[in-house]
Amino acid sequence: MTEDGPLFAERSEWQDVVPLEQYEGVKPLAPIFYTPEYKDATDYFRAIVQSGEKSVRVLELTENIIRKNPAHYSAWQYRYKTLMALDAPLDEELRLMDELAVKYLKTYQVWHHRRLLVQLTRAPVPELEFIAGCLQVDAKNYHTWSYRQWLLAHFNNEALWVSELDFVDGMLDVDVRNNSAWHHRFFVVFQSGVRKGEEDRNEVVRRELVYVKMKISVAPNNPSAWNYLRGVLDNSKTPYSALKAFVEPYCFEAEPTVPDNSEVIVDLEDPLPSPEAQLPCTAAIEFLADIHESLGGDNVRIAIDLWSSLANTHDTFRKKYWEYRIREAQSKAR
Repeated sequence: MTEDGPLFAERSEWQDVVPLEQYEGVKPLAPIFYTPEYKDATDYFRAIVQSGEKSVRVLELTENIIRKNPAHYSAWQYRYKTLMALDAPLDEELRLMDELAVKYLKTYQVWHHRRLLVQLTRAPVPELEFIAGCLQVDAKNYHTWSYRQWLLAHFNNEALWVSELDFVDGMLDVDVRNNSAWHHRFFVVFQSGVRKGEEDRNEVVRRELVYVKMKISVAPNNPSAWNYLRGVLDNSKTPYSALKAFVEPYCFEAEPTVPDNSEVIVDLEDPLPSPEAQLPCTAAIEFLADIHESLGGDNVRIAIDLWSSLANTHDTFRKKYWEYRIREAQSKAR
């Protein structure tokens, strides 16, 4: 079924319905001009809602409207109620959603409808493959990632979680700057709750620190990775100063040199920037400034110098913000 075809006003099976116009008896100051096809379908939809009819032809009508306007919340809601009233086969509805979700990835109502269906089918495992396919189309789509997190949290069984860390690893291997994937990794590792007690917490934190440091070494100017690093430290209540040795090499223009024909040894705890890295890294300078500010005393002066370098050289776009940080630090020092 597509939105093509004769108007509902021209269909014999709809002759018993009197369409209800949106502006019946009213002359709006600034009317919205719809296409004749959309106006026709929604006029009949208003009449159906008024009568309360729930039938197979209502499913046809709502699909027609949704294909013309996938954000029509009332059409989605009434379609769901009709499906329930008819006890319609939900596998057929999910196949329709397979098409519409990919076509209208950024439309919230499509994903909400799918969520309602899966709550009834209680078959979440196949959804993971479907979501992965959608992320191949748009790897950063908020609605797709949000739906995946809902699925994992709502059904919360090991069959869903078992390969999730591998999945997000793969997404970050494809695009290390995918902020949505970094957010999902944090959700899986620290917010899922299903692995509580299965792994030593300190080992998990160490693993995640090694992981994010290696990703930073490859692409230092990636705010998503630095935000993840802060998230790991905050969640584990680890002081930022514990990473001072790791952060410092990213704050200076001089790149580390490796002698010719020598074997490169990578320190997993404190990996150096890659030879291709563009330094200094503004996120590293900010991080180092936060470390010195937290240490207090004479270190605050070092933090102010670092903020000044951001304000005047490395991150002038946020000059006002860095000047604010400087004023705040000076005020506390007094």
